[in-house]
Amino acid sequence: MGKRKTPEERAAEDARYARALGACTDEEFEPFFTDTNQAIRNAAAMNPDASPDVLARFAQDRFWSVRVAVAEHPNTSRETVLSLLEARPPQRGVVHHAARERLEREGVVFSEDGMPEGSAEPSAE
Repeated sequence: MGKRKTPEERAAEDARYARALGACTDEEFEPFFTDTNQAIRNAAAMNPDASPDVLARFAQDRFWSVRVAVAEHPNTSRETVLSLLEARPPQRGVVHHAARERLEREGVVFSEDGMPEGSAEPSAE
């Protein structure tokens, strides 16, 4: 079992969470790319004011829920959503499927290999 957080630590996390939800500029999002709390990073990635550049950075997050939030965010660029696809079927998970659902809603057609038709060099990230 992990160490219990002090009231001060909980208050600091609550304050960071509120700032993640209220961030409006790319500069205000900067501290959240490396926040140790994945829920705070997730909240920042779901912020409706997140720009395409901010979302592209969150697309690199190690936590799958943050990447799913990026795939579903309306401000995410097509290029970023495509980067969330996994070329290798064994690597595909909830992030790949969220990105695929988004792209299919936008009219992208997928081939039998699970990647967009006409994608010469699929992402292997």
